[in-house]
Amino acid sequence: MTRAALFDVDGTLVDTNYLHVTAWWQAFHQTGHTVAMPAIHRAIGLGSDDLIAHLLGPGRDRDQDAGIGATHSALYATYFERLPPLDGAADLLRALAGRGWTIVLATSASGPELEALRGALDADDVISGTASSDDVEDGKPAPDPIRYAREIAGATSEETVYIGDSVWDMEAATRASVAAVGLLSGGIPRADLEAAGAVEVHESPAALLARLDTGVIARMTP
Repeated sequence: MTRAALFDVDGTLVDTNYLHVTAWWQAFHQTGHTVAMPAIHRAIGLGSDDLIAHLLGPGRDRDQDAGIGATHSALYATYFERLPPLDGAADLLRALAGRGWTIVLATSASGPELEALRGALDADDVISGTASSDDVEDGKPAPDPIRYAREIAGATSEETVYIGDSVWDMEAATRASVAAVGLLSGGIPRADLEAAGAVEVHESPAALLARLDTGVIARMTP
């Protein structure tokens, strides 16, 4: 019987959310938009197009969207060589793989950004595949990335758990009928993750690793 552990990456396995906030804030500022950093933080986890639409609204000048996204990507790329993995992240993946779980990443990152994240995480030996924003038509909170990652793993919804740090992660997993586990490592409050569908919430990857013998993962372990 297959068991699939699907993971978000930014803020869940690699400590990048606030780097993204800074890069997005500068990208908006350079195009004449004042967007508060807390609002940007809450939007992290959406794909670039959806994040811009979410923060600037339908009345924005859509001709600016591509430039804003490109500026963010260029600014964020300056961090690629120093992206910090979260404590226990790689150990968590290896522990789950050792218990028979198939590990798949389901993330809004793609291309060189995803390569940099995987390099920082340094756990490719146990990662079976990746569902990136390039692989689906609609990103989180749509269920498409979770469903695609589950298909890569060859697991049913009942055999799958998704671990993420944002409300968009929790909503996507819930809409895909997959158990959603929230982490506080991305800076989103516990209550918000629970309201978005998290069945349990842990402080960090290290905290989840320490509790693999309890909770939803323990109940599902082969």
